[in-house]
Amino acid sequence: MSMRCPACGTLFGDEAKFCTRDGTRLQAQAAPPAAAPLGGAGTPASGTTPRAMTPPVGIPKQFNPAALTGQVLEGRYSILKKLGEGGMSYVYLGEDIATKDQYAIKVLSPQLVKDNNAMARLRREASLGMRLEHPNVCHIVRLGETEDGVVYVVMPFVQGEILSDRNNRKGQLPLAEVIPFVQQIAAGLQVAHELKIIHRDLKPENIMITKNADGTEKAVVMDFGLAKERKAGGELEKLTATGIILGTPEFMSPEQLRGKPLDPRTDVYSLSLMTYEMLTGKLPFEGKNQQEMMIARLRNEPISIRTRRPDIPEAVDKVLYKGMARNADDRYQTTVEFATELTAAAGGAGGGGMLGRLFGG
Repeated sequence: MSMRCPACGTLFGDEAKFCTRDGTRLQAQAAPPAAAPLGGAGTPASGTTPRAMTPPVGIPKQFNPAALTGQVLEGRYSILKKLGEGGMSYVYLGEDIATKDQYAIKVLSPQLVKDNNAMARLRREASLGMRLEHPNVCHIVRLGETEDGVVYVVMPFVQGEILSDRNNRKGQLPLAEVIPFVQQIAAGLQVAHELKIIHRDLKPENIMITKNADGTEKAVVMDFGLAKERKAGGELEKLTATGIILGTPEFMSPEQLRGKPLDPRTDVYSLSLMTYEMLTGKLPFEGKNQQEMMIARLRNEPISIRTRRPDIPEAVDKVLYKGMARNADDRYQTTVEFATELTAAAGGAGGGGMLGRLFGG
């Protein structure tokens, strides 16, 4: 038996799973059965019921990605419990049977696995994401697939508090708490951008606040290089010609809402929105519903942060305004540049201003 790429027709050996040319999942190409001689022994007798056809080789068995607790993936990862789920994946706590190390294992839904474009992009980005080791990034350890077609991503298991939960719990975070988080998120994003990886779905739900060995806190960016759901909802389809959008509407850049090509500056925009929300508990655009808020981002200027928190320095307001510019050319061009300017604006030109006082400097 050989394996064939349904996109380009290239044939591979039976051990191959994906086309090396375009990343498409290969399909089994069974050898044609030998023709029986006419009227020979292979011809069924008249009136004989033919045997049921054997299902084609290579069709994955049905599985329930929502109920994998207690199972073992590829004889290596024991699934301990479900941690969460989304529209296109399920996240489990898994343990390496040999090393006893614990990992977060994201199992993709069958619907996403059938999307050849999404899977090709996932494989490309996973190969880069495995090089993305940084203290402020939860990187990809392994991309695997079982014999029954279960595609999964192995990542370090990061314990802590999700930033969105902290935002909801505290309402507004102190500037002294926000600045280090922004610096750390920016540093992790910059490393990804240097590898040509754009997060595209930066939001408080994808940031984990965890503790270092010395008890200090740090922010860790989650969900790098993972295929996101590509179909837009009805409201988004009204705002884009293609109806294909990656990301979470509340934190998407204007170019993302319009379905335009993206570069690292879209993550700069999302990080700026997140910073504003951490400081105020609200987003800088208003609307009666999600669609109105998205339209506001395309047409209106952000609400000044000082109207909601007068104690925030005017210089910080200016940095946030530039970070949320509708035109990507008018924004900071890197996340590190944004974080550096924000830190200076909060602390004063000499470093002994507001930020220094906040940290006891």
